[in-house]
Amino acid sequence: MKFLRIILFPVVPFYYVVTWLRNWLYEKGIKSSKSYDTPIICVGNLSTGGTGKTPMIEYLIRLLKDKKSIATLSRGYKRITEGYILADGDATADTIGDEPYQFYRKFSNLLVAVDGNRQNGIEQLLSLSHKPDVILLDDAYQHRKVKADFNILLTSYYNLYSRDIVLPTGNLREPRSGAKRANVVIVTKCPKTISETEKAKITAELKLRPNQSIFFSHIDYAKQVVAKTKTLDLELLPKFTLVTGIANAKPLVNFLKSKGLKFEHLEYPDHYSFRQNDIELLSKKECILTTEKDYVRLSDNDILEPNLFYLPITVTLDRKEEFDNLILQCID
Repeated sequence: MKFLRIILFPVVPFYYVVTWLRNWLYEKGIKSSKSYDTPIICVGNLSTGGTGKTPMIEYLIRLLKDKKSIATLSRGYKRITEGYILADGDATADTIGDEPYQFYRKFSNLLVAVDGNRQNGIEQLLSLSHKPDVILLDDAYQHRKVKADFNILLTSYYNLYSRDIVLPTGNLREPRSGAKRANVVIVTKCPKTISETEKAKITAELKLRPNQSIFFSHIDYAKQVVAKTKTLDLELLPKFTLVTGIANAKPLVNFLKSKGLKFEHLEYPDHYSFRQNDIELLSKKECILTTEKDYVRLSDNDILEPNLFYLPITVTLDRKEEFDNLILQCID
């Protein structure tokens, strides 16, 4: 794969020009973006994945759910369905996608919708008898047909967009100049020990505009792992098999190793659809630990239930009160 990316380097300038021109057409009003009376908050990135969008959406849900009626709108990546779907009791990871299904299972009174056409998805949500007060757009930074009221741009500490180039050789979906659309930039997955000096260096490197704010976040792992009917202290886990189908499992692996835990790691591609032979292999494992996103795809297999756990995570921001106030001001 790396070799293929290298030999495709001559395509990079063409991809850059096409995506830059598309942004220019929107900025000049030649292509139009639609605004809505209902507040729209967009969470996205410039890169192809692995920046922590799902934990950030969950952060926003927790912040707002007791104050407003909330809806999330995603495209439903790798679902087997098409068009607009509003999650209900029949929803599965296959029908709406693993991340939206995670939201649906986790938060009561949350409207969870999927639609590749974000304008249509928003209009369908706003046509409901109990329409939402706020819509959270998941992974929609490049969806310029919708003009969000607030754009949150995520970039991983280990792969800052300032150090990357566009596809197909790099991982950026659009040129770095696209960052100027963000209201805030959050550097995610930072070490808990990141210093103020390093934050200042990263801030200078990203070259933000005066009207943009920057925050730094880290992942907090729970002390207990969770199964369908029980919980268990993480450090009491016997030797286990770690199963991941996420963009970057390195932070999780490093955390588990720092705890002195013994495990083997079965690593699959991001949003991996587990096949029957995968399930048969995993059913032979005495104890399986996985991410919450992978858990929603694996937990419907009864054969795995007795030995399947996931490790919950949350996001912690360095200046939480300041960030929360920006969001609350946006929706008032």
